[in-house]
Amino acid sequence: MADAQQIKIKITGMNCASCVARVEAVLSGTEGVEAATVNFATQSAQVTGNTAMSVLSDALEQAGYPAVLADSVLKIDGMNCASCVSKIERSLAKAPGVVRADVNLATQTAHVTYAEGSTTPAILAGIVTDIGYPAQVSSSEANISSNTTEATDQCRATLLAAALALPVFILEMGAHLVPAFHHWVHGTIGVQTSQLIQFALTSALLIGPGRIFYQKGIPALLRGAPDMNALVALGTGAAYLYSVTAVFAPGLLPQGSANIYFESAAVIVVLILLGRWLEARAKGKTGAAIRRLVGLQPKTARVEIEGETQDLPIAEIAAGDILHIRPGERIPVDGQILEGSTYVDESMITGEPIPVGKTAGDRVVGGTVNGTGALRVESTHVGADTVLAQVIRMVEQAQGAKLPIQGLVDQVTYRFVPAVMVVAVVAVFAWLLLGPAPALSYALAAGVSVLIIACPCAMGLATPTSIMVGTGRAAELGVLFRKGDALQQLQQAKVIALDKTGTLTLGRPELDSVTPVSGFASSDVLRIAAALEARSEHPIATAITRAGPANLPEASEIQSLTGLGLQGQVEGQSVSVGSQSLMDQLGISVSDLKPEADARAAQGATPLFVAIDGQLAAAIYVSDPVKPGTPEALARLRETGVALAMVTGDNARTAQALADRLGINHVTAEVLPDGKRDAIEELRDKFGTVAFVGDGINDAPALAAADIGLAIGTGTDVAIETADVVLMSGDLRGVANAVEISRQTLRNIRQNLCWAFGYNILLIPVAAGVLYPFGGPLLSPALAAGAMALSSVFVVSNALRLRRVRADLPLVRPDTSKEATA
Repeated sequence: MADAQQIKIKITGMNCASCVARVEAVLSGTEGVEAATVNFATQSAQVTGNTAMSVLSDALEQAGYPAVLADSVLKIDGMNCASCVSKIERSLAKAPGVVRADVNLATQTAHVTYAEGSTTPAILAGIVTDIGYPAQVSSSEANISSNTTEATDQCRATLLAAALALPVFILEMGAHLVPAFHHWVHGTIGVQTSQLIQFALTSALLIGPGRIFYQKGIPALLRGAPDMNALVALGTGAAYLYSVTAVFAPGLLPQGSANIYFESAAVIVVLILLGRWLEARAKGKTGAAIRRLVGLQPKTARVEIEGETQDLPIAEIAAGDILHIRPGERIPVDGQILEGSTYVDESMITGEPIPVGKTAGDRVVGGTVNGTGALRVESTHVGADTVLAQVIRMVEQAQGAKLPIQGLVDQVTYRFVPAVMVVAVVAVFAWLLLGPAPALSYALAAGVSVLIIACPCAMGLATPTSIMVGTGRAAELGVLFRKGDALQQLQQAKVIALDKTGTLTLGRPELDSVTPVSGFASSDVLRIAAALEARSEHPIATAITRAGPANLPEASEIQSLTGLGLQGQVEGQSVSVGSQSLMDQLGISVSDLKPEADARAAQGATPLFVAIDGQLAAAIYVSDPVKPGTPEALARLRETGVALAMVTGDNARTAQALADRLGINHVTAEVLPDGKRDAIEELRDKFGTVAFVGDGINDAPALAAADIGLAIGTGTDVAIETADVVLMSGDLRGVANAVEISRQTLRNIRQNLCWAFGYNILLIPVAAGVLYPFGGPLLSPALAAGAMALSSVFVVSNALRLRRVRADLPLVRPDTSKEATA
């Protein structure tokens, strides 16, 4: 069986949480679909399966929620016959999200229709190129998805509706509230004329800006799947038809009940449109992080062609091209520096504010900002393969995820609108049977209020808006949630296990200290030892050389003693650098330095001894240093109440020494990759939910076995692909920030859900009039519409507060000036 494809589909027509449930049901019920999740905030669906996009598009169309389709034209070279055409068409038709592909041999083009958000023209062109027909997008327009157009349209509709509703409101409510105005209307234009004006303006309003509710609501009602639009259509339609009857055929109504409610129908439409406009504006801000990331890539790049530079569109840059980057410019694509040195601001990727020193041989990331140096760079990754593109893809996937907490919401909202309609019918009959005269007027007001005040929109927006803003803000801080449900699980973690090498420590040995014996200076000993070690490629030798001065003396007659050390001549002196065993072989006593050497070895350092002309000169200590910020990060994690553990393949003595130093209570050492996985299981049995932080290939099994895997972004691709969360910097303070963002996001979701459910549970009965017999208030339909509109706006606005989340611990990169100027 073919591997399941994942397709992201943008969908129109969803207005509330009940729509989400229906769209999910339609997609899940389509043959070949294995899973389908719908996100109300992004108006999109994520579908896993082997179903053709055309089938999914037809199913959504029939359900009344059509997919957003886009068209692209590809210019193709190398087509010679009909078999070329059919081959290209078949390849494009198999691409995720493609609805239809028409290839024209005469014009050498392909017209592709695809689901917007599921793929891009560049990806489609790449598919055709990969099968042997070079293709490119014939017209490139960068369309960054946003709610700007939606908000603009909603604004126009709201203003027009308000202009039509204002005279209606003044004529009706002004007459009720101001007796003098009532007498003026009665004495001038007359009551009948006033009612006719209200009828005309309300009719224009409902036919114009208000018709959207009837266009969408009535078909949904006829399909037996009522949504928010159906509630508004029923409520305003009932008020309007009742008022029309009161004006033109009052005799059909019971005596004393021929009241008009044109102002209610008009104001309801205005307030709901106003709410949707404010909601669209707020929702547009939830995707700000994605838009900022997309906007980081330059539109053009300066490419070296036959010795000259030429500006080319970014889509035309290929791997291997030579790029020229001026000071202050954004780096267009991922690459490797060939010439030049500079500092690069990588905060958009790592969240770290301090620029990083870069020189020839170093890699640079597209979208980051070059400092003061001019660079000549070879492009290595372009298009969808760049780090920036992968970051955007990961954030989009996380934002489209559905958390476990959403399951209950979906079950409730799926039945919510039908339940509201039942409550409205019950309220109408209760008022007709038990209400005071005119009972019909009271019954109508109660029924309309119940229909209008119900707000499934707030329920549907409660979770996805918080996820969108939370994951977007996390990305800005260098924390990428590859899987959205990691947001919920991370804040539930009871224990955080960490790998040692490359995670808690830098992952490379560094010089710790030099302890000379009497008669020798530490700087002289280090200079001489570094000169000898410069001829070795051993990591410990490299650490000593790196710590030595820039100008080293020449070493000669070098002899490598496997497992022991090095010997040679430096400045006319016989020099030996190595272990105690080497010193013993040479007959050199290390008794003066041995107590300190043993103590430092117990703390995880590696002692080396230096002898000059047969005399012990010093002890040099090399260790894998703890990363900057690690103690602060672990201290903050302990404050949150989680237990800390270390799982490492290093020897037990070294691991325990580091654990004691950092305050880690649970240590599992000397384990192979499978052993790390077993250690995760043991921690889960002892504590509960486990998060594991690692960076290497040997950490992949543990990352996969943990409930939440966090990969250091400076680690291996295997570890990153296996993890649920990626920390773009190598700083463990990112773990503390990830936990904080997770907790704040889930707290925000719970606030939204409490508001959404509490609002409906409390106000629907009030709208039905259950408090009236006890002296309580009756809500007018207009007030109900205002409350409903504000409910959705509150939920989205509350989610937007996550944009202000600050890093729990600032990420500070150590000084790299030495590397930058090397």
